[in-house]
Amino acid sequence: MKTKGISVSDAYKQVFNLYSWQKIKRHTSNKKMITIDNYLDSHYIHRSNWLRAAVLGANDGIISISSLAIGVAAASTTRDPILLATVAGLVAGALSMAAGEYVSVSSQTDIEKADIERERIELETMPKAELQILAEIYEKRGLKKETALQVAKELTESDALGTHIRDELGINEISQANPIQAAFASGAAFTAGGLLPLLVILFAPVHSMEYYLYGFTILSLIVLGAVSAKTGGSSMSMAVLRIVVWGSIAMGLSALVGYIFGVNV
Repeated sequence: MKTKGISVSDAYKQVFNLYSWQKIKRHTSNKKMITIDNYLDSHYIHRSNWLRAAVLGANDGIISISSLAIGVAAASTTRDPILLATVAGLVAGALSMAAGEYVSVSSQTDIEKADIERERIELETMPKAELQILAEIYEKRGLKKETALQVAKELTESDALGTHIRDELGINEISQANPIQAAFASGAAFTAGGLLPLLVILFAPVHSMEYYLYGFTILSLIVLGAVSAKTGGSSMSMAVLRIVVWGSIAMGLSALVGYIFGVNV
């Protein structure tokens, strides 16, 4: 069948091609243009510092509070001592995690600042040697000797200290950690993780509380592993397996200690 010299099948093809082209055009126009300012937005590396602290805090909160509660529950016949130990462990653990993260990251920052100051002095006292070192770094990365020297000269003229900090010391805006951000992420994550076993302690029956804690903790660890893997773009199965295995070992050993040294409290 033809309409004005065009077959029905050809007309359908033209309509379909026009629809497809318009759909592609809309998708392309809605897609954010990649520039030098936003090219890292779709990557995961800029999340590494706070994600590491958050996963460490949540994992520690879930496992340590659950392990503490399981150990006490294995030797207790009433809820009060389990609840008291859990709340005390939650408060102390959250503050300890935040303080420890702040101190450790601050120590890293102090080392970086000391190395940057040392590099500044070396650039003032032996600029030729520093230029040669920079050229050799670029040469090892694959540039020809002449090209490496030319790149080193141009970057040194542009920003000598910044270039050496980035390419010689390996310090950049992504690798530099923020002590306050890390402390807050770690402490808040520990609190959030520790609240999960606390809910079990409040509502689970005392005579079988350790079993409820173990099951609920494994479930919480699975969720944490999945969320951390999704956020960091890594393998979900490997993250879940890793966090569940080590969490199970920690809780099992804690329960064992409670049974071995347990007294009625």
